[in-house]
Amino acid sequence: MQKGESMQEKFDVLFYEKEDGSEPAKEFLNSLDKKMLAKMTRTIAVLQTNGPSLREPYSKSLEGGIFELRAKVGSDISRVLYFFFIDQQIILTNGFIKKTNRTPIREIEKANKYRADYLTREVKKNESI
Repeated sequence: MQKGESMQEKFDVLFYEKEDGSEPAKEFLNSLDKKMLAKMTRTIAVLQTNGPSLREPYSKSLEGGIFELRAKVGSDISRVLYFFFIDQQIILTNGFIKKTNRTPIREIEKANKYRADYLTREVKKNESI
């Protein structure tokens, strides 16, 4: 190991891409104001370094392998949902502005749907190789 080299490998953070080419998480991030975007970008960088060892207040496990990444500026709270994939990949699925104490079920369902779609397409891609 070289001087200054970290033992911890970084994770690749990718955006889930729907069949039509759109990327819901990226679209959400692009809709944020400058301060919130900067905060969420820093939080994504922390996730990229720490991966599954990242915990609250930055990240929280929800259900079915879905996690939420958290950012707060003043009273505004943003969330980006994600999951882990092989080869140290983190897939950002969708995001939303949190207005209640609980994460909306429809957002978790959307992330689960995107995750299932991603996994199905990855299997098909690997079978054709």
